[in-house]
Amino acid sequence: MSTPRVAIDDLTKYYGQTLVLDEVFLDVYEHEVVCLIGASGSGKSTLLRCINQLVPFDHGEIRLDGVAIDDASFGKTGLRKRIGIVFQAYNLFPHLRVIDNVTLAPRKVHGVGKREAEARAPELLGLLGMEEFARKYPEQLSGGQQQRVAIVRALAPNPDVLLLDEVTAALDPELIGGVLDVIRDLKAQGMTMMIVTHEMGFARDVADRVCFLEEGRILEEAPPVQLLSDPQHPSTRRFLQRIIEAGRL
Repeated sequence: MSTPRVAIDDLTKYYGQTLVLDEVFLDVYEHEVVCLIGASGSGKSTLLRCINQLVPFDHGEIRLDGVAIDDASFGKTGLRKRIGIVFQAYNLFPHLRVIDNVTLAPRKVHGVGKREAEARAPELLGLLGMEEFARKYPEQLSGGQQQRVAIVRALAPNPDVLLLDEVTAALDPELIGGVLDVIRDLKAQGMTMMIVTHEMGFARDVADRVCFLEEGRILEEAPPVQLLSDPQHPSTRRFLQRIIEAGRL
């Protein structure tokens, strides 16, 4: 079998005395989409932040294409170029136009020339239907449009892996569908993704595998049809029953 694009081995993370990730093992392969589900506080978002080195972990190893993410070969910014991340709060710079938000990291962090960065930006915005908004400011956009810009910004360095952390959680219900369509398009283009989501129907449609987390451990992982329709672990069954009762699956 080929080398995993992302390999997580025995990952353990504490916040103070609180165990947040408990011996997590997970491999994600090129072009694969893995959705992480579970109750709030189960460790899903922390796992993504560890992969992108936004938070340190206490034990274990994470590798990108076989190389540990703390390897000196990545330099200070190489890992962030290869692993993009998008949060539920889009965090656009309000004083910068859309095109400037998108080109800032390639220019300031990754050393891409202004002309090259601005030449590529319309192409990326066009992929997400946002090219006509390039000269607008974030306050002139809807929440769904701002989230699309945040995804474009994460794609600007041309990453190998995209991490999406509950990117629809802050959106009004009528805006969620458009953002989920964007993620479906990225899957169709072959983007390797790890997605934290509470949208179970979306996970069923887009994921190659779904992982259920509880108390910092992956208790069950399987193809979405299997895990969401016939979960084997009692905790997974209880979680999905609550989702069903809430009308979200």
